[in-house]
Amino acid sequence: MKLRITTPLAIVVDEDGILALRAEDGSGGFGILSGHADFLTSLTISVVGWKSAGGAQHYAAVRRGVLSVAGGREIAIATREAVLGDDLATLDETVLARYRDDIETERSEHADSTRLQLTAIRQIMRHLQSGTRGAGILS
Repeated sequence: MKLRITTPLAIVVDEDGILALRAEDGSGGFGILSGHADFLTSLTISVVGWKSAGGAQHYAAVRRGVLSVAGGREIAIATREAVLGDDLATLDETVLARYRDDIETERSEHADSTRLQLTAIRQIMRHLQSGTRGAGILS
C-alpha cells in the first residue's frame, strides 16, 4: 500500500510498501490492511502507526485530520499538524515539547495583541478628547 500524510505546508510522509496501518477516529481505533474497502473518516488527536515492508514500525502524532482509503491500496491523511517518530517514547516527548512551545507562543502573541488593542484604544480616546474640547457642541 501507499501512505501519504500531508499538512497545509508539506508532504510529511510519501511511502510505498506499507503492510498495515493503525489509526483512531471518534469511534475508536481501527486497522487497515491491503485490499481494504474504500473508506473516509475524521481522525481525532492521536498517533497513527504503520508497518513498512521491511518490518520497521513508524508513527505520526496527528492533530485531527481526514483519512481516506482508495482502491484498497492508497491511504491518504490530511491533517493540520503531524509529528513523525520511530519510537513512541521519543515521539511523546517531542510532541509534548512542541505543544508546550505552541502554548507559550500563543500566550505571548495574545499578550502582544492585547497590548496593541489597549494602545489603539488609548490613542482613540486621546483623539476624541482633544477633538471635543476644541469643537464645542454641534448645532
